[in-house]
Amino acid sequence: MAATKNWAGNYEFKAETRVSPTTVAEVQQAVRNATKVKAQGTRHSFNDIADSPNTIVSTENLREIRSIDPEAKTVTVDGGVTYGQLCAELPKAGLALPNLASLPHISVAGAIASGTHGSGEKNGNLATSVVEIELVNGAGDLITLRRGDPDFPGAVVNLGALGVVTSLTLQLEDSFNIRQDIYLNLPVESLYENFDAIQNAAYSVSLFTDWKGDHMNQVWLKSRDLDSPRPQEFLGASLATRKMHPIAEVSPENCTDQLGVPGPWSERLAHFKLEFTPSHSAELQSEYILARTHVIAALTALTEIQDEIADLLLISEIRTIAADDLWLSPNYQQDSVAVHFTWQPRQADVLALLPKIEAALAPFAARPHWGKLFVKDPSPLYPRWNDFVGLAHRLDPTGKFQNGFTSRLAGL
Repeated sequence: MAATKNWAGNYEFKAETRVSPTTVAEVQQAVRNATKVKAQGTRHSFNDIADSPNTIVSTENLREIRSIDPEAKTVTVDGGVTYGQLCAELPKAGLALPNLASLPHISVAGAIASGTHGSGEKNGNLATSVVEIELVNGAGDLITLRRGDPDFPGAVVNLGALGVVTSLTLQLEDSFNIRQDIYLNLPVESLYENFDAIQNAAYSVSLFTDWKGDHMNQVWLKSRDLDSPRPQEFLGASLATRKMHPIAEVSPENCTDQLGVPGPWSERLAHFKLEFTPSHSAELQSEYILARTHVIAALTALTEIQDEIADLLLISEIRTIAADDLWLSPNYQQDSVAVHFTWQPRQADVLALLPKIEAALAPFAARPHWGKLFVKDPSPLYPRWNDFVGLAHRLDPTGKFQNGFTSRLAGL
């Protein structure tokens, strides 16, 4: 197999064979033929979660939107469909996803398997939209789990350890418009005093900081209130008068439209436009998710090492996510705050710093994003971890879907 790397270029896949099925039957055959196997989507992971010592099953040719049901407000998609595809098609049916991650380029199945999220006090992560999941298990059999089935909460955020996801059905809502306004230089003191007010100021809120000085660089407010004009000042921050990239010195041309101009959810909820190369360029990412009640204490703890963070950082983002009941979701049974780090491409230095970040956040039981760079095994932080291990052993008794990533997790 020709060497392939992940999106960021920091990881080279080790699999001996890479296959790209065009049908579910071909996925089943590929799984039956393999000794070890793993699904691979758009390769937007920063570790070895989607690698295998034997066979990678790429979902690049499984990108059909199977059906849109306007009455039930659902969409059923192949495992390789991207959020960008849904952003193009769902508005035509007058429907919308309630939430999006920063990038529309990522695959639906991959984002859901790793517990990826968007932002918003009342918005669950992307996996909370799933009402049905179809996958090929370790025996090559096709199984379907639906919301309400006992195993369903364990199968949605699955780390690719249960099988190859071939189809997902997502719950939708009526299409809506949204506006995006940005404020600059929010004092940290104001953030600490007004965190609730800031997070409730819009449908989706993102705070960006370079961990230098005593302010948040930018506050992105994505609002469904289209009529009320935004004031020039917001809790000590000033309204931006030009379009911004999260990294101020980078051109904002690849960012979704701002300056309070209303537009479809599909063109505002993500930070970056589909037609451009995602985000900055060569970069690394880490992210830690913790109970919302700990946010001020956690941010204060990180200030003890903020100079070391700033030295390696491109930008950091802070967002809130609503609680859910999915076993391996970082938001399991807790309204959460995510602290995201976009790093310079200096992997050795980043890996040397992560233990300090994880130690600072340890008192708050911070759970790392499964698809990004982290060091310590987070499985003890999940109350239903042993139940997930049991489910994995039932669906994959010979361990076909195990790899180096899962071998570092207790019991898998």
